[in-house]
Formats: sequence, structure tokens, C-alpha cells
Amino acid sequence: MAPDQQALHDEILSGPRDTIVGPMHGWFRSPELGSLMQKLGAYCRYYTSVPARLSELTIITVAQYWRQTVEWTEHKDIAFESGISRSIIDAIERGETPNFEKADEEIVHRLTSEISATRYLSDSTYQEALEQFGEKTLFELTSIIGYYTSLAIQMNCFEIQAPDCRDLF
Repeated sequence: MAPDQQALHDEILSGPRDTIVGPMHGWFRSPELGSLMQKLGAYCRYYTSVPARLSELTIITVAQYWRQTVEWTEHKDIAFESGISRSIIDAIERGETPNFEKADEEIVHRLTSEISATRYLSDSTYQEALEQFGEKTLFELTSIIGYYTSLAIQMNCFEIQAPDCRDLF
């Protein structure tokens, strides 16, 4: 391992992560960019104002949209442990719109799906999300979408998939 790769390895493991998984393996192709991705990822995953339940809902919605099996398998159980119901997770896995009981979950799923599918956010969804979450949390939600979309693209391009999950979606 080259010195800059070793530095990235040590940086990743010195933060909130205890292992190197999925997209992190790709970061060693460009350690300087990998370091920036690591910092953004740690912030998006562990330090935003977005509750873990809604963050994980965002992540699995992005994973399903991009058919990214590593993101899906890494986060579906975390989503459940964070409070997302199994029926919602199963519906997202099938590509269906879940029946939400909580308004914040419905807004997050709609916002994530809308941005993923159209690359934009309608005025009505924007306004609802702004009223529900406030400007800071809405900005952080869109940052989580962007970060996990970037990871999905990288893993799909470099064919980083979860074992035995090629036909998951």
C-alpha cells in the first residue's frame, strides 16, 4: 500500500467507522479524493441534524433507485433498527411506494424519489419539506441524497456489488 493510501486507511479507521467496506475500497484509487469523500460521508452519516431514522430511509431509497446492492445490504437493517418498519423497507425493495403512517417519512421518501427520478424538487415538495424540517435539515437531506448517489454511481461503475445480490432489484 502506498503511503497516501495508508494515510487514507488510517484516517477512515480513526473516525466513527470501524471497518472499510463497499465504496471505501474504491477511494484508494484516488486517496486525496477518498479523504474528502470520507469526511463528507462521516458527516452525512453521523453528524447531521437529520434523525437516523430519516437518514437511513433516505439512504435505502437512493440505494433502490440506483439498484446498488452494497448500499442496500449495508443499510436496510440499520434502517429497521433506526425505526423504519419492515413493511416500508420491503415496499422500497420492490420499487413500490410504501404506505407511510408518519408524515416525515412520507415527505423524505417523496423528496428522495423526486430528486432521484427528475433531478429536481417540485415547489410543493420543497415547501412541505421546508415546513416539516427547516432549511438546515432540508439542505442536509439533499446532501445525504447527493453523497449516497455519488457512492452508488462509483460502485455501479466499478462493479462493486454485495455478494450473491446481483439480482436483488
